[in-house]
Amino acid sequence: MPKDFSPPTTMPSAEPDHTEPQRLAAIDLGSNSFHLLVANYQNERLQVVARMGEKVQLAAGLDESGYLSEAAIQRALDCLGRFAPFLTDIDSANLRIVGTNALRDAYNSQAFIERAEAQLGHAIEIIAGREEARLIYLGAAHALAENGRRLIVDIGGGSTEFIIGEAFEPKALESLRMGCVTFSSRFFPDGELSEKRMRRAELAAFSELANIQRPYQRLGWDDPVGSSGTIKAAASVLYAYGDTPQEGVITRSGLKKLRERLLKCKHLDKVELDGLKPDRAKVFPAGIAILSAIFEAFNLSQMRFADGALREGVLYDMAGRNSAEDTRSKSVDALKRIYDVDSRQAENVADTALRLFHEVKKAWGLTKTQGHYLIWASHVHEIGLAISHSQFHRHGAYLLEHSDLAGFSRPEQRLLAFLVRAHRRKFPTKEWQALPVSHQEGCAKLARLLRLAVLINHSRPENAPPLPQVSVEGSTLTVTLPSSDEPTLLSTDMEQELAYMAAAGFTFSVLGLNNNAVGLP
Repeated sequence: MPKDFSPPTTMPSAEPDHTEPQRLAAIDLGSNSFHLLVANYQNERLQVVARMGEKVQLAAGLDESGYLSEAAIQRALDCLGRFAPFLTDIDSANLRIVGTNALRDAYNSQAFIERAEAQLGHAIEIIAGREEARLIYLGAAHALAENGRRLIVDIGGGSTEFIIGEAFEPKALESLRMGCVTFSSRFFPDGELSEKRMRRAELAAFSELANIQRPYQRLGWDDPVGSSGTIKAAASVLYAYGDTPQEGVITRSGLKKLRERLLKCKHLDKVELDGLKPDRAKVFPAGIAILSAIFEAFNLSQMRFADGALREGVLYDMAGRNSAEDTRSKSVDALKRIYDVDSRQAENVADTALRLFHEVKKAWGLTKTQGHYLIWASHVHEIGLAISHSQFHRHGAYLLEHSDLAGFSRPEQRLLAFLVRAHRRKFPTKEWQALPVSHQEGCAKLARLLRLAVLINHSRPENAPPLPQVSVEGSTLTVTLPSSDEPTLLSTDMEQELAYMAAAGFTFSVLGLNNNAVGLP
């Protein structure tokens, strides 16, 4: 990590190098398909190097109890094995693997993730529905040259995302629990295609849409745009049959003709249409039911298809991470405004935490990425005060874990929530042990630094006070207090912290408590 941090309460970011392309990669673990995208990023543009996609149909492997079958897990692992050779030259900081609806829903998703991470040697992040929607919009917006307010629709295997936005800024984000794979299992379980079943699927989709119909129509849009598989396939079929005025456009009348063609097939196994890939045929009618309901609910006359979706959005988002454009930093700033955080105190704690980080980062082997989380946690450690002063660290942790935070995956939110939960009082051993084993050591170190930063600023000073002397040897953290004949607020706090750390099993020592050295355990 660089030595020159500026400003002191934020982590450093390097200016982008416009002469050398940055090799980025994203894997989208969708409910229907897995996709790999490798691209060079330069001058705010992506140049595709490799692109792969396979129909894994992970959502179809969910049983009635919500568990992924071993067969579905094996299909997924086999696919990732074929993706792996494309990742050998990708820096780990330039690779993101994101899971969506099926992995959000599956009770045993962690078991699959652990096996997949071992195979790929890289972390997998499950993203929330609205975060998925944000990334989809980012990918689609970069593929569209026109300005104006857009409605972006993405029908996936397990969920459908709806976004209204202008330029690269979303105005409304929503993810509804309906997708072509899950609706196929729900409404066409034996493969029979009929008017009655099709209408039931459409009405179920319409029911989901009722939650967003009015607010989205009030917000309005100029240009309805669709992305990803179902909408791309629909546009392709309509063009093949001459039912659209131009390639890539879906009209309401064309969609009605497509629906009629599907019903004539009478069974999913017999769905064969010009322009439709065979591997999409069985889930295509369910996707068209959802699309028909969308046209009906929003009174659309047409929709055009645009390239650019989740995986492209992940790459663009990754290119902006750890910079002034990092969406996560913007989300943290928004939290501070929403919960009326004492900005001066937050800045002082962040300043102190960053200086502590400097002191120990080399000896403790801390990374730049970990430093970001320490600073973010410092800025929002008091958001729970908006609910109650009593147990506000618990309230803050709950808000962080369960809010929709743009830019953060679920594991990232869980890490941030843990740091806030752990910043005061008894160390939350149970919550700490519930974290992935690979994260526990680093999280404990960050939490201990945040706790110290909070104690050092306990008196809520005008400016962050000077640091006491801090050193580490192995896992032992030693703090040397200024000499004093009388107890101070800091020395009193440190005595209590010694007891908390001893109870949690961490080695901590304080020099200068009434001129005595105290060490626990």
